[in-house]
Amino acid sequence: MNQNQGSVSVLRVQELKKMREEKCEGKDFFLIDVRTPAEKQYADIGGDLLPLQDIGTRYSELEGKEDKPLVIYCHHGGRSLHACAFLEEKGFKNVYNLEGGIE
Repeated sequence: MNQNQGSVSVLRVQELKKMREEKCEGKDFFLIDVRTPAEKQYADIGGDLLPLQDIGTRYSELEGKEDKPLVIYCHHGGRSLHACAFLEEKGFKNVYNLEGGIE
């Protein structure tokens, strides 16, 4: 989790897999999908849907989750990169962009 895209931290798929395994051991994180509802229906790796187009008005739904990692993903990683930067501007500190998205 130490690689950066600008100021945004990057999480590799292998690291997400490890985090999912650790979640079963009580370690927790939040997975946020910033794609559209139609895209989520087509392919879904889990997490809460918070489309990038809505993040400006709905980011408050993530308040109270600041103490755990927020892993943000989209299809290829571009939209999630923007979402991560936005959330960091709003004060979220533990935000990671899933490298390459679900692709």
